[in-house]
Amino acid sequence: MLIGLLTAVAASICYGTGSVLQAVGSRKSARREAAADGVTQHGGPSLSSTAKAAMTWEFIVGTILDFVGFGLGALAARLLPLFLSQTVISANLVITAVLSVKLLGIRLNRAEWTSIAVVCSALVLLATAAGPEGSGHTPIATHWWLLAVSVLLMVGGTVVVRLLGARAAILAGLLSGLGFGALGVGVRVLNGISPFDAGALLSDPALYAIVVAGVGGMYLHTVALQIGSVNGATAALVVGETVLPGMIGVWWLGDASRPGFAWVAVLGFVLAVSGAVAVAWFGAPEAHGDATAPQPSPERAKTDEDVRVGV
Repeated sequence: MLIGLLTAVAASICYGTGSVLQAVGSRKSARREAAADGVTQHGGPSLSSTAKAAMTWEFIVGTILDFVGFGLGALAARLLPLFLSQTVISANLVITAVLSVKLLGIRLNRAEWTSIAVVCSALVLLATAAGPEGSGHTPIATHWWLLAVSVLLMVGGTVVVRLLGARAAILAGLLSGLGFGALGVGVRVLNGISPFDAGALLSDPALYAIVVAGVGGMYLHTVALQIGSVNGATAALVVGETVLPGMIGVWWLGDASRPGFAWVAVLGFVLAVSGAVAVAWFGAPEAHGDATAPQPSPERAKTDEDVRVGV
């Protein structure tokens, strides 16, 4: 249990730091693309602008940290109940919020700090209540369902997000979280890991669900960081990454709390999700200024002023 918790915490730190670095790279690219009209007709980022965001050094370092976090998170998903591992990993929200103050120039208000404190308290409750993880053995049909749902969420979600454009930041964050949640479930049920069997591993649909959910989740997370508040997008990701996987772990994979601590686990889970939703709400772009928002060039600013004074 202790090794699993330490692994999940390390994954959380990697993900949180990576999210902020990716946001720095995404916003830097977005400022450049604004002048080049690198958006879709609906106001969202184009595929080319998203690709260019992924080529900034900040985004590359953040992506490397994401891969490290993925490895650590996959190990944690095998060592802990999903409702605990996914929630601890999703505490990267705290790392994201704190680092965004320094790197993105965002000022967190009292409501956001309170919400973050609620999430931290909830994690303590969950760690206290967690019991042994389930076996993770499921029928192969379940693995096919996981792959089908992953494809539907990632492909369908990408289409909807592109149609909604600039209004889709929270939805993109939520869908990316669902993708990462499906990834966690896939890691947990994956065949051919222990003992290692390459044939069973490569023939398992859960492996391809992990690939689809991971790639799709990363793309949608990048889009969310480009068009919305980094804290709001990350908080929406937290909800998607914790709620459904946690329920699946309890209902289908045999995860359980310690005897007599079920109410503590439920309370901690509800508080964690509620706190994340609160950060998503209070962290919306209009709640506080975004220091990284694209600014008009001096020439354009002068033109706008001339228009206002009638020149």
